[in-house]
Amino acid sequence: MSTRRRLLLALLPAGLLAFVVGAAVYATGVLSGTEQSTINARFAVRSSSTPQRFLIVAIDPRTFTALRRSWPFPRSLHGEAIDRLRRDGARVIVYDVQFTTPTTPVQDNALYGAVARARGTVLATSQMTNTGQTDVLGGNANLAAVGAEAASSNLLSNDGLIDRFPFATSNLPSIAVVATEHATGRRVAPSSIPSGGALIDYRGGPSTFPTVSFSDLLAGRVSPSLVRGRIVFVGVTDPSLHDVYSTPTTDNDLMSGVEIWANATWSLLHGLPLADAAGWLSILIIAALAFVAPLARLRLRLVPVALGALVLGVLYVVVAQLAFDAGLVLPVVAPLVALLVGVVGAIVASNVLDNHERARVARENELLERRVDERTRELRESQVEIIRRLAQAVELRDLETGRHLESMASLAYELALALGLDPAEAQLLRYASMLHDVGKVGIPDNILLKPGPLESRERAIVNQHTVIGADILAGSPSSLVRMAETIARTHHERWDGTGYPARLRGEEIPLVGRICAVCDVYDALTAERPYKPAWTRDQALAVLRRERGRHFDPRVVDAFLALRGGGRSEPEIAASENGSGVVPGVTAAPHP
Repeated sequence: MSTRRRLLLALLPAGLLAFVVGAAVYATGVLSGTEQSTINARFAVRSSSTPQRFLIVAIDPRTFTALRRSWPFPRSLHGEAIDRLRRDGARVIVYDVQFTTPTTPVQDNALYGAVARARGTVLATSQMTNTGQTDVLGGNANLAAVGAEAASSNLLSNDGLIDRFPFATSNLPSIAVVATEHATGRRVAPSSIPSGGALIDYRGGPSTFPTVSFSDLLAGRVSPSLVRGRIVFVGVTDPSLHDVYSTPTTDNDLMSGVEIWANATWSLLHGLPLADAAGWLSILIIAALAFVAPLARLRLRLVPVALGALVLGVLYVVVAQLAFDAGLVLPVVAPLVALLVGVVGAIVASNVLDNHERARVARENELLERRVDERTRELRESQVEIIRRLAQAVELRDLETGRHLESMASLAYELALALGLDPAEAQLLRYASMLHDVGKVGIPDNILLKPGPLESRERAIVNQHTVIGADILAGSPSSLVRMAETIARTHHERWDGTGYPARLRGEEIPLVGRICAVCDVYDALTAERPYKPAWTRDQALAVLRRERGRHFDPRVVDAFLALRGGGRSEPEIAASENGSGVVPGVTAAPHP
């Protein structure tokens, strides 16, 4: 399976999880308070506008001061206000003051008469039966007789915030519905308002609507031009009467109920310009933002994905604001939650996959290393096998040389370790030393197998085995064979420069050649040959000690003597004491 496919399979669950979380936030409304805060912010960003077809007559603190009356006012004052509005040409009068309980006949009749003269007055109430019947000025029938109509003033609260209005409460249409019907002369269809209420498209914060004081209206200080042709709302705005509420456009200031209903009526008259996005559109947006980071991770690294998600989140907030200005309320919190979970999921999935990939690569590397080690071991074993077979080829021609190979190889290995070579290098020397005399395959049998001493001419021919052996082994890429070539060429060089074939001197001779020179002579001395009997260990060590600094490297000889327990024997001590330097019974060092 390709890396991209594995990454895709790891990222898809991250996108799916992000979508499920975002959809759950949207469906359950668990973060509705946060979502509402974004709507409040969108209202704050959008510029406010003053409606020109509306007027609010506010029963404000100034009214109480000017009239020097406490609440509730005599109904005759309200009747007088309705008469003034009628005379000034109000298009619709909406009275957001409750008149359900009778007072005195004089006061009630004064108000009822004014309502009758105005025709089409809308009277608010929060008390009604399940069938929509009210007690406003004697009941719905009384109001219908004079062309007036009762309307529900009950608002819809969203966690204490007023952002919607209903079509009706207990079958009594709301103020916005009745006022709109009176203003347009057309019925408002219940289906035009969602079951959960219609969004109020607030024109701004408190006091956005044109407003005059109730006391100024009664005193005649309100110009008729402010009233003519307008929908006039009359209601309490004094906070002490507790008819004020929190809205999406208010921070610390609250908005009066009468102004909320004015905003609701404006919204309904204009076809409810502010509406929630359709559910399918919201889910589609959530899905898109949920999968964008996981899918982007298929082509980009984590840092660009995270930065891109941040930019995308900001762009979506801008788009949501532009859509809001156009009348569409897009969800913000749920899509951003989906985007965030998608980014986190992409990061987690990528890290998990990276860890898995690293572990997989580590396993593959370990397996590869084992295979390489096995192959290297096979190659080394093959090289050793070839060396052994070459050595056997020599052995077929010279039985003494064949027996000499294994013995010398062991001595060379031990001496190399004693001189500080690492075990791998010493092992390499062990096998390479077995080919030190491979060149003897090129020496004629009548000379190589001669049972007696060699003549000078024959000795010169035998001495060519170093060059012949080196030429046989030359040019190999194998470190083992290259070392064998060096040994074959230099194991007969002497420390004092009198050896052959190149008459090398001192450390010009490679160390492996110097090691093999000592081991070769020692093993040749202690082995029986056609032309001599085997020497004792002490006799052979005496020769090495005597040739120290002439034939052999002093350091190599010292290491060999220490390795072989090279304490001096009695004949050596006697030779030292008589000053001859010659061990009794030993006349010369044989030349292999």
